[in-house]
Amino acid sequence: MANTLTPPQPLTFTDEEIDYLGRTADALSAYIGKPVLAEIIDADETGFEWVVFGIPLDVADQADNHVIVAIGGQNARIIGNKGGMDIKDEVYDCEYLWAIQLSDLEGVRFIKVDHEGEEVAWSDDIGGILPFELSDEPLPDLDDDEDDSDDDDDDANEGDAFSPHRAPPNLH
Repeated sequence: MANTLTPPQPLTFTDEEIDYLGRTADALSAYIGKPVLAEIIDADETGFEWVVFGIPLDVADQADNHVIVAIGGQNARIIGNKGGMDIKDEVYDCEYLWAIQLSDLEGVRFIKVDHEGEEVAWSDDIGGILPFELSDEPLPDLDDDEDDSDDDDDDANEGDAFSPHRAPPNLH
């Protein structure tokens, strides 16, 4: 009987990881005020999937000032809400932000690669290398977090600055 080896399965993102990555692109779009695209690159060539994050260049942007990556095209797997862009099969020149590749190293599932191609972070938890905390946990109620000592501090500094619990001063 011939011994047939099963080729190793390519490393691919789970549905939950893809959701986190897409929400990261959306959060970056909101934070930066520009569309941030995230495209998952297939594992066919490398044996592992990876995702690249980039900001589409504006016509006024000079490509010489940025590390450029092409995102999009036919059959591209762009995740998230695409920063409000209506993307069909176009390819966009984008300012490269970073990439995250999957790894089969023990204790390291994710490796973050910066704009210089350097591995700058690695983690077994995707949240460990993303720039935002992406939790489905509800935010705490601000009223529950206040205690009496906060009220004393507010009274002592009244007029010095405004807090999120008071209206800002009238600046007319």
